[in-house]
Amino acid sequence: MLGYYSSLSAEVYDMDKPVGHSFGDVEYYSERLKGMSGKVLEPATGTGRILVPLVKQGLDVEGFDLSEEMLAIARHNCEEHGVKVELRADNMVTFERSSRYEAIIVPTGTFLLISDREASVRALENFYTHLADGGRLILDVFLQTDFEKGRVSVRTWDCENGDRITHENTMVEVDHVNQVTVSHGRYERWRGGKLVESELERFPLRWYGIEELRMILEQIGFRDVVVSADYAYGRAPERADQTVTFEAVK
Repeated sequence: MLGYYSSLSAEVYDMDKPVGHSFGDVEYYSERLKGMSGKVLEPATGTGRILVPLVKQGLDVEGFDLSEEMLAIARHNCEEHGVKVELRADNMVTFERSSRYEAIIVPTGTFLLISDREASVRALENFYTHLADGGRLILDVFLQTDFEKGRVSVRTWDCENGDRITHENTMVEVDHVNQVTVSHGRYERWRGGKLVESELERFPLRWYGIEELRMILEQIGFRDVVVSADYAYGRAPERADQTVTFEAVK
């Protein structure tokens, strides 16, 4: 079975997108959450790229992730930056907490990793359940623009210890009916010209239409849904290559 955010891919993510690295999202979420005194939850928190800056801003944030490898890096990053955060392994679809949150955030399209539509709707319902009355869900998605089956891309990273990690990614499936693409990734670690570690990854992504996702949120019970493009609050999307952020109130 192909791995999913295992050791090499988690290491690459942390090198490529270290704590505080921003696509405009760190500043956006900092601004949208400014002044909150209640708890904030970041499901699929990854390596803490956004979580750590938010905690350093004074917000009460906790996070979880499916990947133990990502969590191990997140814990290290929290320690390195001198912040104390509750982190645990959990699932967006099935997590349960006694707490009710003032905000739940899912930046950078991570929500789209739930490739099964019914499961992704259950995750949204779970977010709704765990929000306090008046609490906000802020969630990023992006539209699918790459349907070139068989397309291969390659990237390379040089590690501090002299190792080199390569990543070859191949689009292997495009399912227009179920709105899912699947890529296979091969990570390899090279040392002194020799392959010393390899890792295979199956990477599914689903996509939603903007009005489709708005309708789902409203059917669940969310209100005051605001759709924004490229981290400019309230600016309507105009192009398929823009990051789209949904903000909705319970």
